[in-house]
Amino acid sequence: MKVVAKFGLESAGLIDKPDPVAKGKFAVVKIHSAPMCTEYKSFKNEGESDHFGHEAAGEVVEVAQESTVKVGDRVVVMPHYPCGKCYLCLAGEYAHCQNDHKPPNIPEQTGVTATYAQYILKQDWQLVPIPEALSYHHAGMACCGLGSTFNAMRLMNVTALDTVLITGMGPIGLGGVINAVYRGARVIAVESHPYRAALAKKLGAAEVVNPKDEDVLNQILDLTDGRGTDKGVECSAAPAAVQLLINASRPKGHISLIGGIREVAIKSWGILINHGLTVHGTRHYNLIDTPAMMRMIREIKAELDTFITHTFPMHQIQEAWTLQCTHNCGKVVLEPWK
Repeated sequence: MKVVAKFGLESAGLIDKPDPVAKGKFAVVKIHSAPMCTEYKSFKNEGESDHFGHEAAGEVVEVAQESTVKVGDRVVVMPHYPCGKCYLCLAGEYAHCQNDHKPPNIPEQTGVTATYAQYILKQDWQLVPIPEALSYHHAGMACCGLGSTFNAMRLMNVTALDTVLITGMGPIGLGGVINAVYRGARVIAVESHPYRAALAKKLGAAEVVNPKDEDVLNQILDLTDGRGTDKGVECSAAPAAVQLLINASRPKGHISLIGGIREVAIKSWGILINHGLTVHGTRHYNLIDTPAMMRMIREIKAELDTFITHTFPMHQIQEAWTLQCTHNCGKVVLEPWK
């Protein structure tokens, strides 16, 4: 099979690897759609690798035993390689599994656990059926494109009565706009990049403010008549964005943190405490919410066509990563068989 490899600084292409073979609970999926996430960041660095991607939709082509899936099933390949046995996995919260990606959960065959490839091995219970009405590209948005912010909206119980502040209009933040608007909420987006600010508006954001403006906080407060935002979602991985969410929140507001921030110095503990704010850490959604996710995807096909701005044959990975580095895109999807 063909898989994506990076050969050094801004150099990428395809290499050959053996096709995976089903074994035990691991089924083989032929990948038809591989949504791209933050892997492009390594494109600007030295180093080599042939393991990229964690989102996919495709067709089951081989199983080794009686399984929750069968050959021919169209499925979304969920991220992660959790254990499936701990209390978190058994509760559907596999994204928080503390045994994720440990040797017992990974197939013995090497090079078959990434999605920038023509095939992947995956635990059968991590393969979610795709309804007939959905395309592979749309269904693949049930991974990172919509998944993390879907969970954030659920945790915060976002409704049509809420104003939601979302920082960072990369693909996850843009997916957050879709999720919040779907629930009827008013969205204030925070983004400085012109292309992505415009795309946020197309997807339904009522307002977009520039975080580089010195008075950005006052702009947000003015947009809420001085009350502050009801809910907030951090998708930029910028420490300053966390501070902005806290300062812009109304008393008893909720904040969800998704962006991969390693360290952040909170300067407003007084606001956090005295305003009684609730802060959620979130990754992916509970498996029990999968039917609701698929139902939403069926109802927002037009929005997803706007969200997915570019598709590339997988052999054009160099061009795809070059585009992502400019940020002049929304969600980008690879097609491994073109």
